[in-house]
Amino acid sequence: MPDTQTATTELTSHYTAQVAGDLDRNAKEQDRIGAEIDALQEQLLALQHDHTVLTSMQKALGGTDTATQPAPETATAPAVPRQKTSTKSGTGKRAQAKKTAAAQGGDAVKKPAAKKPETAAKATAAKTAQPTLVELIRRHLTEQNEPRSAAEIATALGQAHPDRNIKTTVVRTTVEGLVAKSHAQRTKQGSSVYYTTTNTPEPATPATAPADDKAETN
Repeated sequence: MPDTQTATTELTSHYTAQVAGDLDRNAKEQDRIGAEIDALQEQLLALQHDHTVLTSMQKALGGTDTATQPAPETATAPAVPRQKTSTKSGTGKRAQAKKTAAAQGGDAVKKPAAKKPETAAKATAAKTAQPTLVELIRRHLTEQNEPRSAAEIATALGQAHPDRNIKTTVVRTTVEGLVAKSHAQRTKQGSSVYYTTTNTPEPATPATAPADDKAETN
């Protein structure tokens, strides 16, 4: 009997330790995936803001073009008094003239409405002018003289931008992405990880300069 109880106790302890280890790994995996989801959600919101601005600008440009198209219709107005051969033809021309005038009046009513998308585009652009989390992290690291941990970066950004829900897990995932792109450096002190900025320029800066030069040349 004592041998049986000892074997049962050892088996129970083995399974207990195994289950505890599995639970610990499961919790860490959930934290990792949750951090990735938060980072992707942040990127998705930035893309949605950009899409809204571009859509509004496209509508504004399209509205400006269509507002100038009805102008050639005025060339048909002199054709109304030319037909005097019969009462029926004159009546038909007068009816056509009324339809043309009504169409032109409708276009005149619609023209002021074409300016609304441009106003909406300006309002949307003003709302989306705030920098992304990546820009905030790069700017913060550039201003620091010493390495900073993900928790310190999240605390500083949270105090500077209380309207944004900045989490440490999201900051850690984002800054690791900057490290992978050589936009930041990672150093380890004991069990703690710290980050500093690099002198690698933003990839978007050289990409936009030629486009502006072409626009000015044209």
